[in-house]
Amino acid sequence: MPTTKLPDHIEVIGGKVNNLKNINVNIPLHKFVAISGLSGSGKSSLAMGILYSEGARRYLDSLATYTRRRISQVGRANVDSVTHIPSALALRQRPTVPDARSTVGTMTEIFNVLRLMYSRLGSPKCPNGHQVPPTIKIAEAMDVMGTQMGVITCPTCGVKFHAFGAEDFAFNSDGACPTCQGLGITKQIDPDTLIGDETKTIRDGAVAAWRTPGRNFMPIVAQAAGVRIDVPYNQLTDKEKQMVLHGEQKHYAIDIPSKNGRVFHMDNALYENAYNAIEDSMATTKSEIALKRLNRFYRFFTCPMCHGTRMNPNRLGQLIDGMNIAEASHMPIGQLPEFVERIKKWLPANMQKLAKNLTTELLNQTQPLLDLGLDYLTMDRAGASLSTGELQRIQLGRTLRTQTTGVLYVLDEPSVGLHPDNVSGLIKIFHQLVEQGNSLVVVDHETSIINAADYIIEIGPGSGVNGGEVIDQGTPAQIRQSSHSLIGPFLTGKAQLITREVSTADVFAKGSVTLTINHRFNLNNVTADFPINRLIAVTGFSGAGKTTLVLDGLLDAFKATFHRHTLPSYIDKFEPNKMKHIVSVDATPVGKNARSTLATYTNIMDNLRKKFAQLPDAKKHHYTPSYFSYNNKQGACPTCGGTGEISLDIQYLPDMVETCPTCRGKRFNQDILKIKWNGKSIADVLDYDVDHAIDLFKDDESILKTLQVLQQMGLGYLHLGEATPSLSGGEAQRLKLTSHMKSRQNDTLFIFDEPTVGLHPLDVHVLLKVFSQLIYQGATVLMITHDLDLMANADYLIDMGPRGGDQGGRIVAKGRPRDLVKDPQSLTTKYLAEHFKKFDQNNPK
Repeated sequence: MPTTKLPDHIEVIGGKVNNLKNINVNIPLHKFVAISGLSGSGKSSLAMGILYSEGARRYLDSLATYTRRRISQVGRANVDSVTHIPSALALRQRPTVPDARSTVGTMTEIFNVLRLMYSRLGSPKCPNGHQVPPTIKIAEAMDVMGTQMGVITCPTCGVKFHAFGAEDFAFNSDGACPTCQGLGITKQIDPDTLIGDETKTIRDGAVAAWRTPGRNFMPIVAQAAGVRIDVPYNQLTDKEKQMVLHGEQKHYAIDIPSKNGRVFHMDNALYENAYNAIEDSMATTKSEIALKRLNRFYRFFTCPMCHGTRMNPNRLGQLIDGMNIAEASHMPIGQLPEFVERIKKWLPANMQKLAKNLTTELLNQTQPLLDLGLDYLTMDRAGASLSTGELQRIQLGRTLRTQTTGVLYVLDEPSVGLHPDNVSGLIKIFHQLVEQGNSLVVVDHETSIINAADYIIEIGPGSGVNGGEVIDQGTPAQIRQSSHSLIGPFLTGKAQLITREVSTADVFAKGSVTLTINHRFNLNNVTADFPINRLIAVTGFSGAGKTTLVLDGLLDAFKATFHRHTLPSYIDKFEPNKMKHIVSVDATPVGKNARSTLATYTNIMDNLRKKFAQLPDAKKHHYTPSYFSYNNKQGACPTCGGTGEISLDIQYLPDMVETCPTCRGKRFNQDILKIKWNGKSIADVLDYDVDHAIDLFKDDESILKTLQVLQQMGLGYLHLGEATPSLSGGEAQRLKLTSHMKSRQNDTLFIFDEPTVGLHPLDVHVLLKVFSQLIYQGATVLMITHDLDLMANADYLIDMGPRGGDQGGRIVAKGRPRDLVKDPQSLTTKYLAEHFKKFDQNNPK
């Protein structure tokens, strides 16, 4: 009987998602496939838009309609056909940031097993204070139904009582501390935030608490209460300041002058002191944005009742090997295997089988996290405090634990936030996934990941309209030899490494900013000096303390200084030198929804609206600039409300998103589209990409300047009407910089968090040009990075380590990169030395 040959590749025919140009491509099955290409070339369109989209959709199609109605689904991809595609799972570039209730334990589900262990294997305390030894009877009592569930008898005093079950140890449920409701922190108003700038008068806004909605007339009430409001706050008497901060709630008759000169009289204006204003706002507001604003007035303290454990303290009497559940949660994950051995020795013989069952489950859930280098994380670590790289690895660890087979995994930039040393652990995991019988597609720019793949597909050659084609494919060995390949020279080490003029003068010639942190997370008495008007790289392991040093330390110190607040208590010393401005640029998406476009984010849209409103036709119809906005009723298409598309709910099928039949995706109403400039409507102009728009606006200085900056940033392929939330992390970072590129930047510090997210090594060269331009304009540029190319091009490097968590928190190397690699003292500088060596060997002088 002939055997049927199983398919060995996914066949994609006619791929047209986003900028893909009707591509045909075969993706090997049961292999590790890397997709490479410039930012905006179409890599994610192939990986996420076709492979994941079709793999997930077809799997969901096999489910019952009832189930499908409860799952958010993906629509059909714009592709002629995709054959032999397995069910797909995706891990995205930017995992969602966990909420305040999430911890490493709850996110990895290890804590669920730990709760079960404490309820079944633990030694409870009876109401009379006797510790009941562990016994199989407790586990049996937990299986009894009704009121007798968990009831046991104390062998010492004979009292019957309820031992705590698994749910009783859940700090998001029955086990929550009654004071902080399981958050581990309580918040109190920070008096330092109530007054903004003490050198201002109250009339000019010195009291920040009165700049909350509905309290703009409070200075007038304060005046009626006897406080001088035209004297700088710091010159008021103690009695006046007392009135501002703690004055009694009373009604006063006041006159409020309005802008048009009229006077508005109030007989019963209620005076709210600065504290009351915030507390009352907090009690009545329901808006997320307002809550965020109000939270700035609060400081968060460790809960005095549970001391940050989140647990009801009465749950801490139930012990395993003398340790309560809060203590066990505070252990680094790497110590759990040793804890398991201690548990087995501690328990009686008749509990060993149950113990093996539960502890094996605990270790199974822990192992992938250890393989991914997360051994330093503790279960009680707040999820919101994790870096992107840590979040991604937790997500990946959860996926690996399931040990599936026959699944297509699509990973978008899994190397984000990973130290080069962690990347090797990640590659090991990739190979494990494939060995388990799965297929793996990884979009990444990390050369060691691409080199480790079984097969590489390159999309390009450029970005946007200049991309969307398969320019090369083959094994890493074939790609390294290929003359077409853009990534090939970076895999061999032949590509140019130093692309900017690295400072050879004294790095600190223009001065420095100094910061000392006494104690914050894993940093203890750390002092760092940051040279001015230089490119600085802050490097080190995930969890080593980079974010704490730069974003908690340096950024918070500057904010406090600029707002004339006292420094955070964890900062001992801060010398800002002559720095007057700080710009923090991260890779979070720009804008909240599709209404935010490249044109609206920059000054282009405002200038366009004015330009169209000046046209004779527009003036004849009395169209002001507001008519040329699709966010206003006067300008928007009435059918789609200015979004350009309509969404149809088809119950258990995915929502259908259709181009609006009235405006055909142009967003504006028909009357506005009739107004033409140079024969083009405003929608036609928004269809232009930056490169082509430059010629269109060569006579309009204000728009031209912005377009030229966008082109300089390597964003020339983006369309003016392109929705900004869909941009990659790297594109979002460069877009945020556009407004800073046209002027002098003396005394300005730019902070970049992982600026190479989504960037091909060739895009990194463009980014380095942007950094050099900022430094030429007088700025200081600091970047938190794991990218070896960026490190090599820095003027100064500060390396945190030696590893993560409690093994980190120190500065282990600092200096010029070329000096540090001569005698590498840290893991980062060892990898950097290898990077320089590879380049030097392939490019002999």
